[in-house]
Amino acid sequence: MFHKILIANRGEIALRIIRTCKEMGIKTVAVYSTADKESLHVRFADEAVCIGEAPSKNSYLNIPNIISAAEITNSDAIHPGYGFLAENAEFSKVCEEYQIKFIGANADMINNMGDKATAKDTMKRAGVPTIPGSEGIINSIKEGELIAKEVGYPIMLKATAGGGGRGMRLVKKKQEFQMAWDSARQESSAAFGNDDLYLEKFIEEPRHIEIQIIGDATGRACHLSERDCSIQRRHQKLVEETPSPIITTKLREDMGKAAIKGAEAIKYEGAGTVEFLVDKYGKFYFMEMNTRIQVEHPITEEVTDYDLIKEQIKVAAGIHISGENYLPQMHSIECRINAENPRKNFRPNPGKITNLHFPGGHGVRVDSHVYAGYTIPPNYDSMIAKLIVTAQTREEALIKMKRALEEMVIEGVETTIPFHLKLMDDEQFKSGNFTTAFLETFDFKSI
Repeated sequence: MFHKILIANRGEIALRIIRTCKEMGIKTVAVYSTADKESLHVRFADEAVCIGEAPSKNSYLNIPNIISAAEITNSDAIHPGYGFLAENAEFSKVCEEYQIKFIGANADMINNMGDKATAKDTMKRAGVPTIPGSEGIINSIKEGELIAKEVGYPIMLKATAGGGGRGMRLVKKKQEFQMAWDSARQESSAAFGNDDLYLEKFIEEPRHIEIQIIGDATGRACHLSERDCSIQRRHQKLVEETPSPIITTKLREDMGKAAIKGAEAIKYEGAGTVEFLVDKYGKFYFMEMNTRIQVEHPITEEVTDYDLIKEQIKVAAGIHISGENYLPQMHSIECRINAENPRKNFRPNPGKITNLHFPGGHGVRVDSHVYAGYTIPPNYDSMIAKLIVTAQTREEALIKMKRALEEMVIEGVETTIPFHLKLMDDEQFKSGNFTTAFLETFDFKSI
């Protein structure tokens, strides 16, 4: 087992990793930017090293500074959390070169799954259902139009290096293709430095369902069932739950087998998620694979009694998984609490938290790094807390979530709490009958 782990991240995920490390008897090193000097992950780690100025490129994305921090603290492993360098193949490779264990996928796995066109081809060869579309990168508008005609409109143009909804365009008919093509390439080039696009059939009334998997060094993998991530704003998740209201026992079994098949095809090591779209007919299609821990991992932990961070660390240390699949025993929901104004298109609202009270009670969990008097910096993601509730049934979980949200007090900044409260009262959401387009018609003005 590792002696000391450096956490190459910030905020709630850094604190989450520190907690598990302490329980495992592993020393921890926090790294922080000048903007995060007063953050709780700095306070609770055994050691802390400042790695640069506030901008991410100067700190949390600065590989030389992070490696230097690991070396001067004699850290034998690095946990990247999610975001920042968690899916950076170069960082994984550099860690290997410096004989520091990267607690995550190796460079080849990250490269293979990070490029969506390559990932789709890999999964297709493994026998995992994929969305009909181009075999890889589209080389010209003419080629794209021919494939679109063959697949049938509507189609989606997607940036092969994309993420967070950037470089994606819905094309409903041929006349829209060129404008969508030019727009998607321009956005992808600006966001990722890569304007390559691929094409997929647009899935009708989709649900975004991901399967949590764990793989070990032997190439064996298991799954921990699904999470429903369909409540999204501009392709950014806001609410997640498990089990999904639409997943049957048979569909869960089939999707779980497909996810394991895909993971074992690339001999995946560590925690990851295989992401699917499920259409209105109950058919599922591979969308992408995330080679890291997910923001929403706590709901899986709550319904399976399984510490995913602990398992990540154990697998990285060479300990083999049991091979057993885990099924949800209860129902868990997570609301992302962001410092944003939902009435103004979710505009970020950094600033000082003047008053704070987190809810409690049976089945309530809050993962957060903020406190009264903490100043939310404008430099990073606006998520400041994750509110997780767990109950015997979905109906009970919804009631518990509403109670917990009403009890939650964050003053000094605007948050998404009012949005979540309105969502918990929405009849369509409560029915479980919704798609990824649900929030497109949501009445934000009445929040």
